[in-house]
Amino acid sequence: MATENGTGTAHPVDEIPPPGRAVTAALQHLVVMIAMPITSVLLISHSLRLDEGTARALLSATLLVSGIGTILQSGGRFGLGAGLPFVMLPGGAAVVLFIQIAQESDPATASGAVILTALAGIALVPFARRLVTRLPAVVLATMVVVIGINLVKVAGSLIAPTGSTPSITAVALAGVTVLATVAAHRFLPTGWRRLSVLFGMAIGTAVAAALGLFQLQPGTGLAQVPDLFPFGTSKLDVLAAIPLFVFSIGSMAEAAGQTVLNAKVVDKPIDTAATVGRTIRGDAVTSLLSGALGGPTMLTSGENIGLIRLTDIRSRYVTALTGVLLSVAAFFAPIGRLVNSLPGPVVGGTAALAFAMIIAAGIGMFERVDLAADRALVTAAAAFTAGLLPILTPSLYQSFPADLRLLLGSGVTMTAVVGVLVHLLFSSRRKRSSALDATPTGAHAHPGGTGRE
Repeated sequence: MATENGTGTAHPVDEIPPPGRAVTAALQHLVVMIAMPITSVLLISHSLRLDEGTARALLSATLLVSGIGTILQSGGRFGLGAGLPFVMLPGGAAVVLFIQIAQESDPATASGAVILTALAGIALVPFARRLVTRLPAVVLATMVVVIGINLVKVAGSLIAPTGSTPSITAVALAGVTVLATVAAHRFLPTGWRRLSVLFGMAIGTAVAAALGLFQLQPGTGLAQVPDLFPFGTSKLDVLAAIPLFVFSIGSMAEAAGQTVLNAKVVDKPIDTAATVGRTIRGDAVTSLLSGALGGPTMLTSGENIGLIRLTDIRSRYVTALTGVLLSVAAFFAPIGRLVNSLPGPVVGGTAALAFAMIIAAGIGMFERVDLAADRALVTAAAAFTAGLLPILTPSLYQSFPADLRLLLGSGVTMTAVVGVLVHLLFSSRRKRSSALDATPTGAHAHPGGTGRE
C-alpha cells in the first residue's frame, strides 16, 4: 500500500512508474545483479563436479529463489521483507561455506545446513530487532562504507580475476564503460539519464565486440527447471552447520546496515527495528526455499543500492519487477547465457561505479557523527581497521583455524563487532566519570566535561 511523504503524494519508493520506464529500470537491475547468481552456481558446480543436468537445475533454482526473495523484500507484505527497493542474491561467503560443507561431508549435508541456518534466523528475529536499535550511528556508518568497499573489490575481480595479471585491454574496457556511463548521466536529457547504466554497458559491450572480446556462449536448450532436493533428502547435521550459523549471525548485522543504507538512499523514514526484523525474516524464508532446492544461503544485497542512487529511480515496484524477470529467466536458459556472455570488464566497471555510490552514501552518514569526540573517532578507526584488513589482505588469517578464520575474515561482521565493543568501552568510561562527578568531591566539576569523549 502506498504511503504518503507528508505532501499528500505517494513517496517515490511507493510510486508505480510508467510501464516503459519500469521495465527499462528493472532490466538495469537485472543486468547488474544476475552475474552473481550465475557465477555462484558455476563456482558450486565446478567445485563439486556436478553433472550438467544438476548444474542446470541448480542455476534455475538460484535464479528463481533470487527472484522470489527480491519480490518479498520489495513488497514487504506479511512481515516478510523490508518494503524497500532491494534485490536478493546468494552471499559470496555463504557460497564458499556451502562448498566447504559439501566437500567435507556431502551436498545433502550442505543443503541441510542452509535449512537449519534459515530456521535459526527466523527464530532469532526478535533478538536481532532489539540489537539493531542499539547500534550506534558511527558503527552503522562504518559498516556501510566497509560494505561498499567490499563490493567494489568484488567488482574489481571481474576486471582482474584473482591470481591473474589483468590485461591493459581489460582495464581500458572497464574504463570506457565507466566513462560512457558518466558521460551519459551528464549529457543525456534529464529523462534519459535514468538509462545511463544501460548506455554505458551497451557502449562497453560494443567496444568489446569490435575488439573480438564478446562471444555469445553456446547452447541449444530453451528451458531449464529446478529440482526439489537435487542432492537427495537434506541431512540436518547441526555440527556441520555451525560455520554457516556463525556466518548468519554476522549477516544479520550486515542486513541491518543494508536496510539503514537503503532507506537513507531513497530518503524513506522507517521504523528501524521493525524494518530490519522484516529484512532478516525475508532473508531466512528465502534461504529456507533455497536450501530445499539445493542452493546456498540467500542474502539481501547492496548491489542495487548504488544503481538506485545513480538513476534516482527509487520505486520498490521496479525491483519487484526485477524479481519477476529473474523468476522468468530461471526457466529460460538463453537469458542466462546472454547475460553471462557480457565481458567481465564491462560488468565489473559498471558494478564498481554503482558500488562506489554505496561508499559515498556511507560517508554521508557520518554527518550525524561527531568525529571531534574521541569516542566516535576511535570507534570508527578501530572498526575500519578490523573490517578493512581482511578485505584488503585476504591472507591475513590464513593460518587460523577454519571457524575462527571465517569469523575474523568477514569484514562487515568484524566492523560491527569491534565497533560495538569499542563504543561500549568508551560508554562505560563515561558512565564511571559521571558517577565520580556526582560525588561530593566532584561537585564543582563542569557537568559537560571537556567535550571530548
